[in-house]
Amino acid sequence: MARTAVIGIRIVAAAALFLAAACAAQRDPAHVETSAPPPPPAPSPAPDPAAVAANELGLVPILMYHQIVAAPSGEYDQTPEEFRAELDRLHREGYRPVTAADYISGAIDLPAGAHPVVLTFDDSTVSQLSFTDDGKPLPDTAIGILEAFAAAHPGFAPRATFYVNNEPFGNDPRALPWLAAHGYEIGAHTASHANLARLDSTGVQRELAENVSAIESGAPGARVRTMALPLGVAPADRALASAGEWQGRRYRFDAVMLVGAEPAPSPYGQVDPTGVPRIRSARGEVDFDSAYWLDRLAADPGLRYTADGDPARISFPRALAERLGGPWSNRAAPY
Repeated sequence: MARTAVIGIRIVAAAALFLAAACAAQRDPAHVETSAPPPPPAPSPAPDPAAVAANELGLVPILMYHQIVAAPSGEYDQTPEEFRAELDRLHREGYRPVTAADYISGAIDLPAGAHPVVLTFDDSTVSQLSFTDDGKPLPDTAIGILEAFAAAHPGFAPRATFYVNNEPFGNDPRALPWLAAHGYEIGAHTASHANLARLDSTGVQRELAENVSAIESGAPGARVRTMALPLGVAPADRALASAGEWQGRRYRFDAVMLVGAEPAPSPYGQVDPTGVPRIRSARGEVDFDSAYWLDRLAADPGLRYTADGDPARISFPRALAERLGGPWSNRAAPY
């Protein structure tokens, strides 16, 4: 009996020593875990393009806004409530924001079945972006509304393009850095909101070169890739709206935006980067405004751009193959 008790004590002691050693090894920084962590799950493959009626050669609405104010005085203005209602409609109908630079470069990465929309704002007014004393966007400005809407609707990214003049947003030095830091695109709109058709070639280039210089000084590191024509008016030499130089300051834009009045072609189709159409969001006060075109695209969804969920390919019904631009043919995925 005594012998059995001794053996039992030795077994218990050995087990205790083993457990103590194991615990010490786990606490020891030099201890190396020999089993590898499990690999991350593989991403889900994009669905069959036909299953989501993908059409990446369809139309893209590029919406143009000006003032967001409680008492609109212009036909292109909206109240904060109207702007919120339009964002809600876009979200419900599957639109997701991208910037103008994303659009013209074909860098559209959206979930399968979603539709790109470009939100653009002209004139850099304080109704688009103003700040509280602690540096947050005021709630009823365009940015304040868009940021709050995006926070309440995951997947609807706060993305937009702001076409600014010199001394933008009330000349608040916080504005341009804030936009750049939060992923918004800053585009050119001339230094003084000039009618470019009334200027000679030197005047056109001065307006755009000074504007780009002011933007890049106000938001170091920002690259100005697109511009919007003030009043929708091009200079006599249309090429100067896209590229030029004044006093050693050069500018070159990937796209030049018009004022109206229809959706833009797919970036993979027959788009003219020197004159990209936009849709005026105009409270029903002008023909062919945003409500008109959103109604039309909802009634005939085959017209609009619908993403396939895979940014590496361009999916579209085979019958539309002739619309595809040559530079994009290596990514074509007709069905």
